[in-house]
Amino acid sequence: MLTRAPRWVSLWFKGAAIYGAIALTLSLLAPAIPAPGRLPQLGFTFTALAFQAVFWVVGVEPVRYRPLMLAGVAEKLAFGVPALWLTAQGSAEPAAALFGTIDLILGAGFLAAWRATPRG
Repeated sequence: MLTRAPRWVSLWFKGAAIYGAIALTLSLLAPAIPAPGRLPQLGFTFTALAFQAVFWVVGVEPVRYRPLMLAGVAEKLAFGVPALWLTAQGSAEPAAALFGTIDLILGAGFLAAWRATPRG
């Protein structure tokens, strides 16, 4: 019985963690949103940064943490779908659509990884 995940699963999650940590850290360097919008911006950014640690842990032991892969899919949908929706309505910058699309691609990869990873 296969008890290991395909190698690409580990690489996908670790790559997503590195990408997310870089993108989110760079977003902190962007001009600050004036109050009262600053708190939601920081809350989103630091919560998303915490999730990058979860992606790294899943990448280290995919079989053990297979159930968390679906939480990763939900996390990617939670940004990707609204980003595309709001951009289409003209309520978000075009860059939001780019990052939303990247998140949806990563989320699709997380779902594929979940399917490819055996139950532990």
